[in-house]
Parts: sequence; C-alpha cells; structure tokens
Amino acid sequence: MNFRLATEADLSEICSLVKAAISEMERNEIFQWDEIYPTADDFLNDIKSNSLFAGEVCEGGKKRIAVIYAVNKESDDEYKKAVWSVDGDYRVIHRLCVHPDFQNRGIAKETLIHIEKNLAKIGVRSIRLDVFSKNPFSLKLYEHAGYFKTGEANWRKGLFYLMEKGI
Repeated sequence: MNFRLATEADLSEICSLVKAAISEMERNEIFQWDEIYPTADDFLNDIKSNSLFAGEVCEGGKKRIAVIYAVNKESDDEYKKAVWSVDGDYRVIHRLCVHPDFQNRGIAKETLIHIEKNLAKIGVRSIRLDVFSKNPFSLKLYEHAGYFKTGEANWRKGLFYLMEKGI
C-alpha cells in the first residue's frame, strides 16, 4: 500500500469511501457516523492542514483509496478528562476509515503500524485516539495493537473510550 497526503482532488473519492463505510457500519448496527459527522468540510480542513492521509492500492491497473486517516495534535476538551500515561510529544488519530471493499484484509492494522513507525521517527512518544464503545471491530483493532483505555468521553452518539499507546 502507498500512503500519501490527501489532496483536494481526492475529496470526492474520500466522501464516497466514508459514505460506503457508514452504510456498512449501519448494517452492523454501529451508529457512529452520519450526515452530521464527519462531513466533507471536516476532510477539507484536514487536507488544508496537511493532516489527512490516504492509503492507495492498485487494483486492475487503477489506484483506489482503501483507507484514510488524519493525524494531528487536535483534540476535543473531553480529552482533558483522560489519564494519559505517556509524557512527551503525542499525536491524535482521527477518522481512520477503511473502505468496505478492502475491509478484513489487515489494512487497518497495516495503517496503524505505518502511522506508529512514521511518528516514532520524528520523536513522537505516544498516540491517542477515541473509539466508539459500540464498535466492536474498532475496539478489537486498537486493543490488539496495544492501545489501552485512559478515559471516557460522551458525545452526541454516546460513549467513546479514550485510548493511548506509547511508541
């Protein structure tokens, strides 16, 4: 997989990816994302701040975005409630999403490993994120990757776990 910064030219494909992912989550009775969040504007802001990345695969000679994620230091005020255990520089993963066509192929795990290696190279000491408490697939992914719960946040869609991993 080739990881790169996303561009404004990718916005339509990214929005299609997220729409397909929302449909798949809803089929699995996971009501985490909707028409209110995340929006095209969220992704456009990520692109403009150089914090949105796309993981591309080549299928049949054509490149497709299989996964997206944002990484930056931004976090909601709810993050202040967590008991973060790793001191030093950190980053926060936002909106990690694999297109349903590419799910169950280890792409999310590969993406986390990629993120962790690249952040470690620049001296980042920990990665933080939030995960919807009713999304068993994401919970399993992050727990198996070594992320641990540091707190909880209650947002519009319900309970989210704040998690961290030292790198």
